[in-house]
Amino acid sequence: MDANVFVDNAKVMAKGQVTIPKDVREVLGITSGDRVSFIVEKNTVRIVNSAVYAMQVLQQEMEKDAEQAGLHSEDDVMALVKELRDEE
Repeated sequence: MDANVFVDNAKVMAKGQVTIPKDVREVLGITSGDRVSFIVEKNTVRIVNSAVYAMQVLQQEMEKDAEQAGLHSEDDVMALVKELRDEE
């Protein structure tokens, strides 16, 4: 098993509630009041910090938009910023 992978267990209570083990909360950066997302793929579920997941999805979307706009490098972005500033 990968050094970054570990297994932890939790009991499902009568109302379907589960306490996320402390080690898992620490790895995900989850504290009291935070939200988590459950990503279900076939028979596997990933639990992720909702805020972190939202940022990852946003970054992926921005990468797609940048590619479509022809922005392939930091230099391309800087050139676009300079062009837009010169127009103002």
